[in-house]
Amino acid sequence: MIISVSRRTDIPTFYSEWFMNRVQEGFVLIRNPYNTHQIKKVSLLEQDVDGIVFWTRNAEKLIPHFHILDSKGYKYYFQYTITGYPRALEKGVPKTLQAIKTFHKISDLIGNGRIVWRYDPILISNLVDIDEHKRLFEKIASMLQGKTKRVVISFADIYKKVKTNLSLVENLHYADLISNNSNLLELSKFMSNIATKYQMEIQSCSEEINLSSVGILHGKCVDDNLFKSEFGITLSNKKDKGQREECGCIESVDIGQYNTCLHGCEYCYATFNKKVAVKNNLLHNPKSSFLIGELEKDEILPRNLDKKEDKQMSIDF
Repeated sequence: MIISVSRRTDIPTFYSEWFMNRVQEGFVLIRNPYNTHQIKKVSLLEQDVDGIVFWTRNAEKLIPHFHILDSKGYKYYFQYTITGYPRALEKGVPKTLQAIKTFHKISDLIGNGRIVWRYDPILISNLVDIDEHKRLFEKIASMLQGKTKRVVISFADIYKKVKTNLSLVENLHYADLISNNSNLLELSKFMSNIATKYQMEIQSCSEEINLSSVGILHGKCVDDNLFKSEFGITLSNKKDKGQREECGCIESVDIGQYNTCLHGCEYCYATFNKKVAVKNNLLHNPKSSFLIGELEKDEILPRNLDKKEDKQMSIDF
């Protein structure tokens, strides 16, 4: 079983204490986001966890706990986002130089094969046009040279709720890059060349478009091949049916919750209501079995699940 920590929120940044408490307790309770009365208990015991994938923009608070994860034998790596966008689009993320400094620290501690740089989502706008994306991508790549083996890119999906949030950004004008094939290929080819220049493999994330002509292959963010190359373990390569058809990830179980991240990224699909996110954060108890809230009086604690049953839960809701 692979634990995803988390596509739905930035647990390393905002909820590291809670996560480490759950590791010590050996389990976590999660609610189905589409039916909050449906509760599942997921084992975090080291014998039940094949690996952990952390998704974050700032893992500074998790670094002091690496020795605990290592002593318990957990196999983990990071999907680490650094974009350098202006504050109008990313209000609460670390400043770019600070993010790069933390990235270096993690790479030096666990190895450059276990931290993947994410430059995503790529949103074309009057604030960050194609030329600015080229500048940012090369600048960040040059500063991460030798600290990672892989960069992952994806293009912004303008879902209805994302569109609503973007419409509230003052004087923002954006475009759907997917609909402009020539610009898409121009930027993709540039990024591919820059990745090669700085000795990084480049992959796309959950993209239908085939970019192999410019040297970018479809990737897996939850990647059995990475676990094999870094840890020497062989995992099932069964696709995660809970993700989009274009997603190449193998099965994992996500322990996060939507609308709980406080980074304030205007393009985020997982935090589409900032007021709810703030409200949820206030309900967070680091000692709770849930990320947000507690087990209600009329709710029954799920029974312990063995490893076989946990694997059946690995499909995301």
